Amino acid sequence: MISKNSLFLHEEIMLLALRDKEGTTAGGTKYKYAIGGAILAELLLDGRIAVEKSKKKLVNLVSSKQVGEPVIDECLARIANTKRRASMKTWVTRFAGLKKLNHRVAEQLCSRGILQADEDKVLLIFTRKIYPQVNPQPERQLIERLRKAIFTEATSLDPRTIVLVSLANGSDLLKLTFNKKQLKGRKKRIEKIQNGEMAGKATKEAIEAAEAAAMVVIMITTCS
Repeated sequence: MISKNSLFLHEEIMLLALRDKEGTTAGGTKYKYAIGGAILAELLLDGRIAVEKSKKKLVNLVSSKQVGEPVIDECLARIANTKRRASMKTWVTRFAGLKKLNHRVAEQLCSRGILQADEDKVLLIFTRKIYPQVNPQPERQLIERLRKAIFTEATSLDPRTIVLVSLANGSDLLKLTFNKKQLKGRKKRIEKIQNGEMAGKATKEAIEAAEAAAMVVIMITTCS
């Protein structure tokens, strides 16, 4: 369980996906699957679910005890109440498809004083909600964590940062955050992180959630 003032993985993904000033998302809809993977990873890290060691990677419920975060708890309830077990990829897709998921996560960040809810006009006709940043410090700290993980040779990374790197890379959010040429030069380092070489058992399962999200992104991109 994270501390009260820390951000959940899906909140961190939302921050990376949002344009700071405009308050709109960048990079298409890939980030939604990263959010779905982040939620699944949270449940794994919190010990609420486990993954069956089989080719299908079916998700098993371990505990239905609420985490205390609305979106995560709704997803946990869905797993607890399902009639048939499903794979990690299936749950990532289901979580990513939650109604108004991006707005719900953004509004949580508003309640933390990081974003501000607003509206603007599209083509002078349609109204849409936007979430410009009002407190840049949390995202700066987030990006610094990613920078240290990717661009240094640190041998000890915390589980959440390892999973975050995997999620952000699989959804192309790293390319929106750092220089593409510099990222290319750190490809082996990113692969090392994603392979779980610096991770414990629970973290490796959470990384699998990130991999499932990345696979869904590839499937969606290929079919579109």
